[in-house]
Amino acid sequence: MADENTSVVLDRVNEPPAQTWNRLRANDITLTVPKISRKGDVYFALPQLFSRVECGMGEKVTNWVTSQAADARYVEVPAHTVREEPIVVAIDTDKGEVADTGVMVRAGATVSIVVAAGGTGADNTTSASLLRVVAEEGATVTITEVVGVGSSQQHLESVGVDADDDARVEVRQYALGGGTVAFGTAVSLSGDRARTNIGLRYFADGKDRLDVNHVVRQRGKSTIAHVRENGILDDAAEKALRATIDLVHGARGSKGDEAENVLVFGDDVVNKTVPVILCDEDDVQGNHGATIGTVGPEQMDYLADRGLSRKDAEALFVRALFEDAIINAPEAHAHDVAVRQAERVLGAEVAHDFDASVQLAENEEA
Repeated sequence: MADENTSVVLDRVNEPPAQTWNRLRANDITLTVPKISRKGDVYFALPQLFSRVECGMGEKVTNWVTSQAADARYVEVPAHTVREEPIVVAIDTDKGEVADTGVMVRAGATVSIVVAAGGTGADNTTSASLLRVVAEEGATVTITEVVGVGSSQQHLESVGVDADDDARVEVRQYALGGGTVAFGTAVSLSGDRARTNIGLRYFADGKDRLDVNHVVRQRGKSTIAHVRENGILDDAAEKALRATIDLVHGARGSKGDEAENVLVFGDDVVNKTVPVILCDEDDVQGNHGATIGTVGPEQMDYLADRGLSRKDAEALFVRALFEDAIINAPEAHAHDVAVRQAERVLGAEVAHDFDASVQLAENEEA
């Protein structure tokens, strides 16, 4: 980590809109990050419009990223077009890269955005990606984030999306382990009939620390939000998840739901889950919940009948998570991050078996 002369403390970031008891220490995270002086530098900044987009990790992280990224990247997708190639944000965590990206998706356009953050994990570094998206009326946006860093590395992943009438936003996230990883995602369904699906799959072992903040603000009428988190915690890993569905006054006819399922394999795991529904409107539906446990007795009996021990059964769940990440990685950088983390956790032979299956399926489709 950087010394006092070249670092700054970002306190109380990744905060939810409504907090729980401070004694639980689940309301936020404090991070020490490097500070590079860019006094006198001239670099490109995003249009002012993006400053109004709420981001999941909060304003302090947004300000830090914009001060550290050498140049912001702006991409505009023209109205009523389908962008064939994904917009890719590739972060080399070994180099401590920081990226600031803004995407304007014009009315009726379709785009895929991929954020891939990873490296060999050899260096003690801090990296970050800030992604802000404006989705105009009828736009369709798919965001895929694949993050896997080294045990001594730190990565900040902050996303903000503003969706207009009839826009569709899908967010697929894979947190595949690493020293300290923080995900913050905020989606504002500002327009009527806007929809979002947020799905997170995560794995943490050793002394990994994972911090997640999901916020969906349903402002327009008849909006729909589905948030799902599924993960595995092993050894002495620590995870905090804050998930908020905010049904704002005026969001009549809107529906929002959130659910998390956590498998705990390690005896020293620390797991904190804070699901919240905020409601300031009568004609809405909101649900949330969390399931925390180990491999269930029925599942264990089924697997034991087939000669598998509990350890073998747990390994199957881990394999399934990494296989899903590798199979669904939409481009090369994301694929490489997923394979590299699978090698670390499962071994090279298993990871390459997954990889071979993907290539076989692609060849058959061709």
